[in-house]
Amino acid sequence: MSNTITTVVLLAGGTYVLKAAGPLLLGGNRQPPPIMHRLALLLPAPLLGALVVTSTVIDSQQWVLDARIVGVAVAGIALWRRLPFVAVVLLAAAATSLTRLASSM
Repeated sequence: MSNTITTVVLLAGGTYVLKAAGPLLLGGNRQPPPIMHRLALLLPAPLLGALVVTSTVIDSQQWVLDARIVGVAVAGIALWRRLPFVAVVLLAAAATSLTRLASSM
């Protein structure tokens, strides 16, 4: 078996084990410890932030600062100003497009 297939099979197996661990360990009506509950509530925000940052500034395993960073910055400001989500997306897309247009001239 090639290394790629082995890696995919191991990762898939690990994923199934981790997904099964919660129901198996907390079966019945038992609740997770309070610290785990707080951690589960706090984790999505930094994970989403990390995903946005890596998708924005990393391209082909190299750091890249281009028009995407302008779009993310505009989206951050729009979210901070509590604009509706549709407006946030449209403003970010427009800022990215205008930056790319300006850099191509």
